[in-house]
Amino acid sequence: MSTLTGTPLAPLLARLFKEANAATSPAIARYSREERARLVNSKTEYRQFYGSLKDLWLAVSLETGTLLYMLARSTGARIIVEFGTSFGISTLYLAAALRDNGGGRLITTEFEPSKVVRAKSNLTEGGLIDLVEIREGDALETLSADLPERIDLLLLDGAKALYPEVLSLVESRLRPGALVIADNADFSPEYLARVRSPAGGYMSMPFGDDVELSMRLN
Repeated sequence: MSTLTGTPLAPLLARLFKEANAATSPAIARYSREERARLVNSKTEYRQFYGSLKDLWLAVSLETGTLLYMLARSTGARIIVEFGTSFGISTLYLAAALRDNGGGRLITTEFEPSKVVRAKSNLTEGGLIDLVEIREGDALETLSADLPERIDLLLLDGAKALYPEVLSLVESRLRPGALVIADNADFSPEYLARVRSPAGGYMSMPFGDDVELSMRLN
């Protein structure tokens, strides 16, 4: 039995997904569809936008979470960086893979303090907090220094407009063959153009309905 399918993690994830599916955020109603689209693609207003939605779960799907575990586990990942902790569901999947790979380090970053508190609680309940370092603050600052020399996997699941900038911060540390998983990458055309370019240094393809899976070539 894997960490993912055993206790305490499996029942915790089941409960968290149930909560996420039932949760609503009245704040989202204040934005029109056009305004949401503009703010999602803004490189200057993302903190105000996502801060107003601090009660929104923004969780990966069950299928994407399982994919994260499988990719990290099968590649033997030991060092993982995550952009966008939220309440920590994706973090739990990645940390479970580290546990089953024999240990490692997961650096994740989240600018909303209340979400950091909840994510730490979930990771503690799941028995995985010892593998995770949560950096509170803007990822453009928290991931600009003190990164490991070699990174095996990068998950992009924060403000979509910042995907290219966060990739730039981490890119020099990605080992050849490292995986980059970008959730909802269709909201970041600039990022997709970069990783899909023949000159970009990646092999990249859409995976499922909402994931871009890329591999660092050199």
